[in-house]
Amino acid sequence: MEVQGQWAEVFEGSDRQEDSGGESELLGSSTITLAPLVVNTPPPPVRRSQPLVIRRSRMNSVELSSVPSIPNPFPELCSPSQSPVLIGSLSPPRSDTHVRSRLIKVFGEDSHSRSLWVIPRATARDVCHLLVQTAHCSDQENWALIELHSALGLERVLEDHEVVVEVQAAWPSVSDTKLLFRKNYAKYEFFRTPVLFFPKHMISDSADVTKGMTSAELIQNLLQSGTCPEIQGFLHVREPSRKAWKKVYFFLRRSGLYCSTKGSSKEPRHLQYVADLEDLNVYSITNSRKLYGAPVDFTFCVKPSKDRIRAQDLKLLCAENEQTRTCWTSAFRLFKYGRQLHCNYQLSQSAPRLQEVVSQRCESEASLVAMDFSGKAGGRVIQNAWEAQSAEREEGQAWRVRITGSDAIHRTQLWFHGGVSRKQAQRLIEEQGLVDGMFLIRESQQHAQCFVLSLCYKLKTKHYLVIPCEEGGRKYYTMDDGLTLFIDLLQLVEFHQINRGILPVCLKHPCVCVAL
Repeated sequence: MEVQGQWAEVFEGSDRQEDSGGESELLGSSTITLAPLVVNTPPPPVRRSQPLVIRRSRMNSVELSSVPSIPNPFPELCSPSQSPVLIGSLSPPRSDTHVRSRLIKVFGEDSHSRSLWVIPRATARDVCHLLVQTAHCSDQENWALIELHSALGLERVLEDHEVVVEVQAAWPSVSDTKLLFRKNYAKYEFFRTPVLFFPKHMISDSADVTKGMTSAELIQNLLQSGTCPEIQGFLHVREPSRKAWKKVYFFLRRSGLYCSTKGSSKEPRHLQYVADLEDLNVYSITNSRKLYGAPVDFTFCVKPSKDRIRAQDLKLLCAENEQTRTCWTSAFRLFKYGRQLHCNYQLSQSAPRLQEVVSQRCESEASLVAMDFSGKAGGRVIQNAWEAQSAEREEGQAWRVRITGSDAIHRTQLWFHGGVSRKQAQRLIEEQGLVDGMFLIRESQQHAQCFVLSLCYKLKTKHYLVIPCEEGGRKYYTMDDGLTLFIDLLQLVEFHQINRGILPVCLKHPCVCVAL
C-alpha cells in the first residue's frame, strides 16, 4: 500500500525488521515500517519524528502511549499559525478533558430525586435543560431550579446564569437545603406585563428623571446603565433579636436599600442605609406567620449571598399584599442583575416552544378534508360544512369513549390534581408563578361528584365550581348553571383555552407536577 506524502506506512505480514530504511516495532505478526518515498526531487531536510510506541491492551485494542510530532502533509488545512497536526489531535489531551465533575441532587415535586454529574461551571439553565431531557418533559419552557431551605421556610428561584455549584457552596454543611425542579411562569413575566408588577404608587418621584415615567418605561430604564428610578413604600420589618414587627418606610435605589427614620421622609439626614444590592439575595418565605410571627403571609427576606444561611442573619420584611411583595422582589432582581436578566429573558424566548409546534401541526391539518367511511362503496369526501362538523363531534365523542371507556379522561391530564385541598391548590399556583391564566382542576371536598377549577388572575387565585348534570339521559358538566354543557372536563378546558366564557381570562398555563 502506498500513501502520498513524505512518509508512508507499510504493513507487512513477516516478522523481520528493516535496518536503515525506517524504524519499526514488532506487533504480533504485523510490523509497522516507516519508509521514505522515492521522489524525483529530494525533499527538504525534515526532523525525524519519534517512533510510535504501541501496546496491546487486554481487550486486544491498540493504545497510543505517546503522541509524536509528524509534519503536516496538508498545510492548507492547518490553522493560520501553521502549527503541525498531531496524531490524535481530534480529541483534546487528557489533561484538558479531565474536568472534575460535581455530583448534584435535584428533587421533584413528588419528593423523588435525581442525581446528576455536572461540570463546575454549569448554570441553572444548563441543569434545567438536562432535566427536561432526562425526565421526558412535554415542553422546554418556564422550567426553573428552586433553592429551598425547608427549616427556615425560604425559597428562591435561581437565575438562569447562576452557577449551581457556587450556590451550593454557601449552604450550611448540615442542613435540609435542597434544589427543586419545577415550573415557574412568573420568572420573566414583568417584561411582558410591567404595569401589573410595578404599580404607579410605588414608583418614587424624588428624581426629575422619573416624573411622567410609565411602568413600561421604568423597566427599560432599569435595564439601562443610566439613572434608575427608585421603589418606595411601607413594609413591616422584624426588629433584631425580637419577635415584634415594626412598620417602616423603605426606599430601593441603585446604591442600596434604605429606610426612613422619620415617617416617609426622603431627606438624606433621615435615611438609614440597610444593605448593598450587589451582595444580596432575596427569598420569599412560606408559612411566615407560624415561623416568624409575621402580621400577614406576604413575607420575604434579604440575605448576603456569600454568607452561609443562618436565621439571625435574615432581614425579614413583610408586605401588605402579593402585588406589593412581587414589586419589591422583582425590583431587587432588576437592580442587581439589570441587563443580565434581559439577556436571560431573550435566551428563554429563543428556546423552541411547544405552541409553535402545535401551530405548525394545525397549519398542516388545515389542508386535510373530512371523509366518510360508513358506506360499503368506500370513502367519500364530505363537502357540506354542517355535516363535517357533525362528523367531527361524533368522532370526538367516540374517541373519548375508546381511550377511557368512561368520563374519567381528565385523570390522564397534567392539569388534574385529584383531591388536593383549596389551600394546597393555591400553594401550587403560587409556587409556579402567579401569572394570569394559570389553572388546575381538582375534586371538590365539599360537594360530591363535583370539581373545582382554580384559576390565577391579577396575582390572586379564584375558584369555580364545576357541577355535573344530566340532559337527555346523558351526563354533562357545567359552570354556568347549564347554559354551556361539556361532555367531559377535557372539553371544558379546551373550550376555555380559546373562549373566556364566565372566566375573567382564558386558560393558558396548566399547573403541572413532574416526577424525576
